[in-house]
Amino acid sequence: MPKVKLSEYATQLIKEICASFNNQEGELINVLHQVQHQLGYLPAEVQELIARELKMSAAKVYGVVTFYSFFTMVPQGEHPISVCMGTACYVRGAEQVLDELKRQLKIKVGETTGDGRFSLSALRCVGACGLAPVVMVGDKVFGRVAPSDVKKILEEYKEGCMAE
Repeated sequence: MPKVKLSEYATQLIKEICASFNNQEGELINVLHQVQHQLGYLPAEVQELIARELKMSAAKVYGVVTFYSFFTMVPQGEHPISVCMGTACYVRGAEQVLDELKRQLKIKVGETTGDGRFSLSALRCVGACGLAPVVMVGDKVFGRVAPSDVKKILEEYKEGCMAE
């Protein structure tokens, strides 16, 4: 993976976020959430700076980033799409929804479209089992999604309009 050169702005932002949590090791997950929210992803260089600021090993930060599926070490598309593959969603057809997303976006899980608009991931569970199968576009949750719904969801984001 190519090295990422952190800008002065990004470096200062990360230091400020760490300081807002009193540089406490126990706040690692909160720090990671905030930094990812601001920068979009958590490359190794960001993790190393966080580790220094929280006075902990980079290996521990990396372990947390790779353990939780919410965190990503690669840049995401403008509209990150996540498909829940938990038991309830899987049984109700999430795999077919995921296949349709891959077909229409012409990407695989873990990839981003060439124009940078969409990225695709599969998650273990988003905790919305009653709405299975669930697709998330950014923070927006779409429930009871069928493969036939995929085109409409994507079109709303391609047009720049958020689905309500």
